[in-house]
Amino acid sequence: MSSPDREILTWDLFGEASREVAQSIADSGFRPDMVIAVARGGLLPAGSISYALGVKAAGTLNVEFYSDVEETLPDPVLLEPLLDTAAIVGKRLLVVDDVADSGRTLDLVLELLRNHHPDEVRSAVLYTKPRTIVQPDYFWRETDLWINFPWSSQPPVA
Repeated sequence: MSSPDREILTWDLFGEASREVAQSIADSGFRPDMVIAVARGGLLPAGSISYALGVKAAGTLNVEFYSDVEETLPDPVLLEPLLDTAAIVGKRLLVVDDVADSGRTLDLVLELLRNHHPDEVRSAVLYTKPRTIVQPDYFWRETDLWINFPWSSQPPVA
């Protein structure tokens, strides 16, 4: 679903998108040992995809890059708590985020993980954008529009 200036992801469509991404991962023959969510945007997609794939081991990397709609910090920044990197040595990892926009966050996370000697690292997102510097291994849709995700399109409760 989309509007002239936005891509709108509903909760129902999110469920379909997650299953389709998981199916493409399964169809490729890749069997991750662990799913790594890029927090915060990747938390819900990672959980959904890990359930669909039957992968119980999960971790998170907290990265801040967007400060507002279409506004970013100069560079992505890792936040605490940090992932237990000893747990990923020799494992097949699937990194999941909501979108590969500029690709800079995904690039940072993939580079960090590859430095800790996993067996293999692949990436999955719901959306990818034409300008991304890192093409994810798996994605649901490509768009150049701003995306309204169901978990972040409303202001925080007060």
